[in-house]
Amino acid sequence: MSAVALILITTDYLRPGDEVDDLLRSHGHRTRFASGDLVTDLAEADGALVGHDPLTAEVLASADRLRAVVRTGVGYDAIDVVAAARAGITVSNLPGINANAVAEYTMGLLLSSARRLVESATGVASGGWPRGDGRELRGSALGLIGYGAAARAVVPLAKAFGMRVLCTTGVPVAERADADVEFVELPELLAAADFVSVHTALTPKTRGLLDAAAFALMKPGAVLVNTARGAIVDEEALAAAVREGRIAGAALDVVAEEPLPAESPLRGVPGIVVHSHLAGQTAEARRAAGIEGACELLDALAGHPKHAVNAHLIEKRDNR
Repeated sequence: MSAVALILITTDYLRPGDEVDDLLRSHGHRTRFASGDLVTDLAEADGALVGHDPLTAEVLASADRLRAVVRTGVGYDAIDVVAAARAGITVSNLPGINANAVAEYTMGLLLSSARRLVESATGVASGGWPRGDGRELRGSALGLIGYGAAARAVVPLAKAFGMRVLCTTGVPVAERADADVEFVELPELLAAADFVSVHTALTPKTRGLLDAAAFALMKPGAVLVNTARGAIVDEEALAAAVREGRIAGAALDVVAEEPLPAESPLRGVPGIVVHSHLAGQTAEARRAAGIEGACELLDALAGHPKHAVNAHLIEKRDNR
C-alpha cells in the first residue's frame, strides 16, 4: 500500500471538513465521503470508516485495494468478517465506545415503559387525558441478557433506582466479579425479571433467542427492552405474546429490518413501542466514535489495529 491512502467515510454523521476528516488528512491521507453507491465508493478505497453499511462478500469482492475497515460503533454483524479476512482486510469495531449512552437510554426506556409515558403523550396529543397507573422501578427485577460494556454500565444506574439486577452471559466466571449482579441461566432470568433488557451481540446462537418459548417463561407483567440487535427477538412471537397478554409490552430501539417496514408484525400492537435506533446516538458518543474510529483506522492502515475482530482469521490464512 502506498503511503497515501484513500479513505472512504460512510458514517452518516461525519462530514467533509469536520475534525475526523481533518485528522485523517493531517496524516497525509485523502478522504472520500459516501455517494450512495457502496460498490463504486469502495472500488478505489484503501480504508473505510463505516456505519451500518452491508459489507457482504459480494461487496467486498469488488474492493481490490481495501485493507482496513473500521465500524464506528460496537456491532459489526453487517460486515462479512470471514470474507474480509480471506481478502486480507482487517475489520475493527470500537468496543464500549457508546456504553454510557446506551446505558442511559436503557434506563429511559425502562422509565418510559414503567410510567407509560408514550401512551400518555399520545393520548394527550389525540385529545384525551390518560390517567392510568404506572409502576415504580424500585423493588423490581431487571434481567440483563449479556454482560458487555453497555450492560455493565446499566448496573449502577439500575441499582441507584433500587432494582435487583440479574444477568445471563457467556462471559467467563472469572470476569463476573460484580457483587451488585446475580448471574443466572436464561430460563431463571426470564422467570424472575420484571424487565428484560437485551445487550448481547447478534450471532448464530443469539438470532431468534427470544422466541415464543422464551416469552412463555416471562411474567405476564414483564416488559422487554432491546437496544442491541433486532434479530435477537422473534418479532412474530413477540407481537403474539403482547397481543395475547402473555407479557405486558416491549420498548424496542432496534428491529430486524430498519426502518420498520409497513407490514411489520410489531405495528399496531398496543404495548409495543418502537424507536428509531437511537441508543448510542448522543453528541458525546458520536464524537468519541468518530475520533477513536479514525485513530483505529490509521493504526490499521499502518499494520497494527488494536481492535480487529478478524485478526485471528487473517493469521490462520497467512500461516497456511
